[in-house]
Amino acid sequence: MDRTALRARAWLAGIAALCGVWLVHNGAATGTAPQPSTAQAFAAGPGPRPGTRVAEPLRPSAPVRIRIPGIGVDAPMTGLKLGEDGSLDAPPAEDANLAGWYEDGTPPGAKGTAVVAGHVDNAEGPSVFYALGSLKKGAAVEIDRGDGRTAVFSVDAVEVYENDRFPDRRVYGATPDASLRLITCGGGFTRETGYLGNVVVYAHLAEVR
Repeated sequence: MDRTALRARAWLAGIAALCGVWLVHNGAATGTAPQPSTAQAFAAGPGPRPGTRVAEPLRPSAPVRIRIPGIGVDAPMTGLKLGEDGSLDAPPAEDANLAGWYEDGTPPGAKGTAVVAGHVDNAEGPSVFYALGSLKKGAAVEIDRGDGRTAVFSVDAVEVYENDRFPDRRVYGATPDASLRLITCGGGFTRETGYLGNVVVYAHLAEVR
């Protein structure tokens, strides 16, 4: 596993303790967050389907806002750094409508794999990425950047993985184009541990506005 994968894995470890907080408090009877169906997984290997429009990567610029019209997400973004224990800090749990990105990694829209994470819930109820698992292939993800441009990504697949089977290289591996990964908690759920895995959305840069 390379250093990028290790750091991103540490990010997931940092947010895992806050996954399913609301559901743990209120019981699973209310239902867990939406989970992706097998129809939304890759038919073959990761990456855009042949013939899919892929835009040229942009110069690096920090993201400031993320919109996912298909699931009603419209949220500011914050940069995240490594904590004292070496894990990547999570977005503040008390702010339900906030997504975070690893600011020492690839900014969304630039060449490479950008990683954005958000909480599925907090103690008060659903958070910014609660409905991430309901996204479908072809859905749009719009990210406003500090340079005034908007990077528009198209979803290639939505998959869910158990924590002990998380495919680091598949998720975080380098790509020749501008790629995006959106991550939150998902999979099975118990009141003792919360969610047992992660939902991952794979997307590629399709348009620049």
